[in-house]
Amino acid sequence: MRRPPYPVRTKPYGTAFLELARERPEIVCLSGDLTRQCEIDLFQAEFPERFVHAGMAEANMMGVAGALARSGHLPFVHTFGVFATRRAYDQIANAIAYPALPVRIIGFMPGVSTPGGPSHQAIDDVALMRALPNMTVVDVADAVETAQVARAVADLPGPVYVRLKRGEIPVVFDDGHRLSLQHAEVLARGIDVALFSSGMMLATTLAAARTLEEAGVSVSVVHVPTLKPLDGATVREVAGGVRALVTAENHSVVGGLGSAVAETLAEAGIGRPLRRIGIQDTFAEGSLTAPYLFERYGLSVRHVVEAAWSALDRPGPAPETPDTPETTTGSGAYSPV
Repeated sequence: MRRPPYPVRTKPYGTAFLELARERPEIVCLSGDLTRQCEIDLFQAEFPERFVHAGMAEANMMGVAGALARSGHLPFVHTFGVFATRRAYDQIANAIAYPALPVRIIGFMPGVSTPGGPSHQAIDDVALMRALPNMTVVDVADAVETAQVARAVADLPGPVYVRLKRGEIPVVFDDGHRLSLQHAEVLARGIDVALFSSGMMLATTLAAARTLEEAGVSVSVVHVPTLKPLDGATVREVAGGVRALVTAENHSVVGGLGSAVAETLAEAGIGRPLRRIGIQDTFAEGSLTAPYLFERYGLSVRHVVEAAWSALDRPGPAPETPDTPETTTGSGAYSPV
């Protein structure tokens, strides 16, 4: 595991997806008029005969993907997450999820990682996709996992929805890390509070854990790349060994990681204080920078630390926090759009 400032990589998904396509001739690539933005211009340049430009017609694109899957192809569909889920939900449900077809839906720019305002911010995509039977939902954390995710989901049964950040992606894990879609990964063990995070909130959660440890709090950190099916066994095991839990997600607190963890705890009869870091049932606004939005809507290191402090009922104010990982990237800057 690296420590900030994190280096960055560009187009880790697009590069790895092209490598996989060279090995798997059944893969076809669909674009919803966001080819360069979704890193699949690399695929289009090398395999134009396997590339489908569906235009700004996401609902039709999902129907085409379902038909291609029925014909023996392995479709990977690419657009921004908000357009992949809200705009085409009925077509995904009926043409892909109901027949359990092997379509991989890659949704870029999750949550408030885009400054494009509520029309572009996929703050409810996990909730929508979790609700669909047969659907697997994946939210990877960094450039290492982003480079591995296409291969990891290629042979899963049924449809898959993947959330991806685009642009310059931080490298949090060491290169030897391997993405597991079957198990949540316990990155640290403690006895006071457990921090569960998904997607690009991992760097924030790790920074919060360091701040809490320095203040004398023993912290478990759990990375949850697969939100459905959730690794309930790991959630129960970790929760049973701590006094409180905090979930952190770049998504609404309604229907995402926090809801999934709460459901697991309730069904298992595990009574622990739980705080959910995420977008608090509101639409966000636009901004020139993602860090402003993460702070504005309660997704910063400070918010995670304060939530853990509150859940543990510690006296006095929560410890002060450093700058968030979004503002301490080693080189370059996160692509804003």
